Amino acid sequence: MIAHLTGTVAGIRLDSAVLDVNGVGYLVHATPVTLGTLRHGATVTLFTSLVVREDAMTVFGFADDDERAVFETVQSVSGVGPRLALAMLAVHSPEALRAAVAGEDLKALERVPGIGRKSAQRIVLELSGKLGAPVGPGAATSGAGARSADARRDEVVAALVGLGWTQKVAEEAVDAVTADAAETAGAADGATATSPSEQVASTLRAALRLLGGRRG
Repeated sequence: MIAHLTGTVAGIRLDSAVLDVNGVGYLVHATPVTLGTLRHGATVTLFTSLVVREDAMTVFGFADDDERAVFETVQSVSGVGPRLALAMLAVHSPEALRAAVAGEDLKALERVPGIGRKSAQRIVLELSGKLGAPVGPGAATSGAGARSADARRDEVVAALVGLGWTQKVAEEAVDAVTADAAETAGAADGATATSPSEQVASTLRAALRLLGGRRG
């Protein structure tokens, strides 16, 4: 693997740059942020990731090693290739991606072109614990923070529909168990807060108990 390249910037394109390393020109694909730091004729070092396919070998370059590490980690998610991984880093910094995954902020992930609700849910699920906790200022409470109640509701409904229930039945079941949970919490003293993941899981279990084998 090519870990980094140091050379002279010979050309800058919309989505890539040409780096002259000892007379060899490497075409390096990068995010707009990284490309914006380059100047024609300047000597730079880019941390790189080499992606090998049957028909091509593509070099992706990054301003720092953390960005490269996140680029490679997000590709462990099924359906996420290098192009989509680069798009994620074009929209979000590595720290913002950590916050989005840790806070299960689906809407933040959906701002990336090519990522829909189901893809965002899969990314959160499969990257959980892999990117590390966000450490930037206000990371726990920033815009990429905890999911809203509506987002959690939608996730449980989607899971039930995926298991075979109709949209209407799934929505009614989730609304019923959510109302019961709110009433129980309001009547209880010293209730303990749970994480968004735990809330989704508990709501799904309660909905499944309520529905039993009914599919209509």
